[in-house]
Amino acid sequence: MNFENSIAFAKQLDEKDLLKDFRNQFYIPLINGKESIYFTGNSLGLQPKSTQDYVLNELEDWASFGVEGHFHARKPWMPYHEMFAAPIAKIVGALPEEVVVMNQLTVNLHLLMVSFYQPTKQRYKIICEAKAFPSDQYAIESQVRFHGFNPADAIIEVAPREGEHTIRTEDIISTIEKNANETALVLFGGVNYYSGQVFDMAAITKAAHAAGAFCGFDLAHAAGNIELQLHDWNADFACWCSYKYLNSGPGGVSGVFIHQKHIANKDLPRFAGWWGHTKETRFKMEKGFEPIPTAEGWQLSNAPVLSMAAHKAALDIFEKAGMENLIAKGKLLSDFLLFIIDDLNNSAAERLIEVITPKADNEKGCQVSMLMLQRGKEVFDALLQQGVIADWREPNVIRVAPVPLYNTFTDVFTFGQIVKTILNK
Repeated sequence: MNFENSIAFAKQLDEKDLLKDFRNQFYIPLINGKESIYFTGNSLGLQPKSTQDYVLNELEDWASFGVEGHFHARKPWMPYHEMFAAPIAKIVGALPEEVVVMNQLTVNLHLLMVSFYQPTKQRYKIICEAKAFPSDQYAIESQVRFHGFNPADAIIEVAPREGEHTIRTEDIISTIEKNANETALVLFGGVNYYSGQVFDMAAITKAAHAAGAFCGFDLAHAAGNIELQLHDWNADFACWCSYKYLNSGPGGVSGVFIHQKHIANKDLPRFAGWWGHTKETRFKMEKGFEPIPTAEGWQLSNAPVLSMAAHKAALDIFEKAGMENLIAKGKLLSDFLLFIIDDLNNSAAERLIEVITPKADNEKGCQVSMLMLQRGKEVFDALLQQGVIADWREPNVIRVAPVPLYNTFTDVFTFGQIVKTILNK
């Protein structure tokens, strides 16, 4: 598409937008009495207006039924988690039996590493991205220590080359190949939280398996953002949070994917819990764990219904919007933003912003990370004063993520005008 840096062009794109009415289904934070330009859906998605009713329904059923709500609530609590399998499977490209909603992200990452990090004296290393999100770093480090290995030796980080901001796929593959005989697990984020780079998960998985290692992904910045085909990519496992692009509330419930080839394998080590036990005999309360032969077999506890109610409100919106439509609009929004930033640089006496997010469609999602070459923190602080909610990452990166459910092309154009005004002062 040939973009134009004008309000008329932005409004024209908004008018043609198939998803334009979904913005009205969300609360947009106000700054100085006006709707903000909210570009931090990559950190915390906005609240659907329906969330309050979904949660209130469960509170009312709790008040009305007490414990009997497990069977007689409008959405009975006993099988409550089961309603998420089909919609989540569409979002991450899985079979319904391969996914389950439970716990929170880092808890699930640890539980999955119990199953898929099986180090031996010879094969014990974990290959991951450099500058992974701290939760991933800490989880990997503590798992390595738990098994008696030294993180400095057991963890191999793949970093960008000198002078580059993103990691080349060929460098990831070559690192796996060079360490094939010692690698137990390859674990990457689907999207790097800092740069916004989307990794080639299919290629990484193929290389990991060729090396004899398991392969998994933290999809915190990918689920609800980019196209995922976890089943077809043959990934062994993945997990994600629901509070970023999935708009399910701060600290919202997490999701898990375990490939079909593993879900019925009782020999895989796991930390067992009551809710993962076979449903037919769960209430006999007997010794001897018998896992459900689906991803549900990794559950520990019964459903956190109030948190899941918020998740249900958001997923119902995703079902109506359609993931294909969301991905298409998300790409167009980020392309327009990249055009606006390029135009800012071209119209300035010197380059002010370096975009460190890849520009290729298959290497980016909604997020665009702007490396500020001048007055970075000053610009960030001024943006908030002007009604733009963005995200600052040390030492000098502003992350912005126009998301398709509630952001507009007018948001993107106006953002560019605000940045231009700030930089011209």
